[in-house]
Amino acid sequence: MKNAAKLQNLGVPVSLIPVFLILALLGAGLMIAGCKSAPDLTQAQALTMIQARYDQSPAEPVSITVNDPGMQQGITAKYWLRTKRYPNGYWADFTITPEGKKVLKLASGGDVIQWRPDNPTDPNFVIVIQTVATNHLKARDVGQIESVADTRVAFFTEDVNLDGIPQPLADIAHNRGNKLSALRQATFVLTNGAWSLQSIE
Repeated sequence: MKNAAKLQNLGVPVSLIPVFLILALLGAGLMIAGCKSAPDLTQAQALTMIQARYDQSPAEPVSITVNDPGMQQGITAKYWLRTKRYPNGYWADFTITPEGKKVLKLASGGDVIQWRPDNPTDPNFVIVIQTVATNHLKARDVGQIESVADTRVAFFTEDVNLDGIPQPLADIAHNRGNKLSALRQATFVLTNGAWSLQSIE
């Protein structure tokens, strides 16, 4: 009753005191609910969501840039053999062998590599092949998770997956001109009280 008296002294009619108290309590409850902090998002949770996104995407072949050393490695591995040499001495045609067809194909189609460098020591001429094996990308090394407005953002490393690819072909993929890792950014949003992966850039 002391509280009611105080409220009455403030000019609140006695008949409205219960309603006033209810509204005040409701307002306090809404303020507390609105101040609830978002759940934590750990690096391990972020990595799991990123990898799940990759695993749900269609598996794809790996594109491999082949330079002059790679051509020599392919000959050694018996993936292709020279079937024609041109008068200038550095142009040639190479035919993919039956063994090569088991593990790779030309990005441009066909089974003949047309090797046409500008000169005998041209470091820039390359051809592109694709693996027969298909894989999903791999994610690793999620960095510190940052708050950006209502989202969470983290950088991570995306790797080309060479699982199931023969070692000679994997060695060619490690030559100059091939990018097997990239730094990506993942953005997470709060959905129904839990974090979910919004995008990868």
